Amino acid sequence: MTKSIMDQYSFPDGYKMPIEGFGVYKLDDQKIMNAAINQAIDSGYRLFDTAQAYANETMLGKALKQTNVPRSELFITTKVAEKNQGYDETLASFDDSLQRLDTDYVDLLLVHWPIHSSFFATWRALEHLKQEGTVREIGVSNFHQTHLDYLATQANEMPVVNQIENHPYLSQEALVSYGKTNHIITQAWSPLGRGTVLKDPVIGQLATKYAKTPAQIILRWHLQRGLSFIPKSKNPARIAQNAAIYDFTLSDVDMTNLNQLNKNQRTGDDPELVYELEHQYH
Repeated sequence: MTKSIMDQYSFPDGYKMPIEGFGVYKLDDQKIMNAAINQAIDSGYRLFDTAQAYANETMLGKALKQTNVPRSELFITTKVAEKNQGYDETLASFDDSLQRLDTDYVDLLLVHWPIHSSFFATWRALEHLKQEGTVREIGVSNFHQTHLDYLATQANEMPVVNQIENHPYLSQEALVSYGKTNHIITQAWSPLGRGTVLKDPVIGQLATKYAKTPAQIILRWHLQRGLSFIPKSKNPARIAQNAAIYDFTLSDVDMTNLNQLNKNQRTGDDPELVYELEHQYH
């Protein structure tokens, strides 16, 4: 059976998450947000990813309401900002997030970046929120393996998702493999490398070969590696194109060629530095 954008991953407890989602980072105008969300819904997206730090949870909440898609069919992710970490601070900031999103629960709550002073207290707050039912699943973002191993020393339950920068120039294969071994789904933010990889000649050749866009080749590569991914765009044509990757398969040879593009090249911050500095620095 042909895969579709409606395909989902199952967490250990049986709760499901769409494989492909829609990121809303830098969508900071209500009219633009509404148009992007409408196009995304029409293209089949049901996972929508925001964060406290994006300052657009209210806009996303309003945009989703005007689509008239039932809440039960949507999967909403948000993230706890560094300034809001700590046990009590996380609980209070999450209450604010629920109000801004105009919903009774979120499907996935993530720690946006690891910071050393509130590392375990923040996770305890997420565990509490899951236990009380206002959060269905809990995870992390921008965690290295060292952070995950450290978390395991005190966590009652481990993250089901680790959302990390991931694209052909930063494939992080060791961390992806660690996630698979430990039942943690790797979800790629900046899955297209903020445009840095779209002009790569290898990807261009594959786009010609498969009659697809470079972005579609890259997203298909993520899919075949077993990752979840959350491309973002406000361009209606690109939103639709990014969802149209389920009607072809990259060959093993082409997957290998794409894997070999890795340069360990980040477009965002290094999580280890954010852990020490306790804030993003770019």
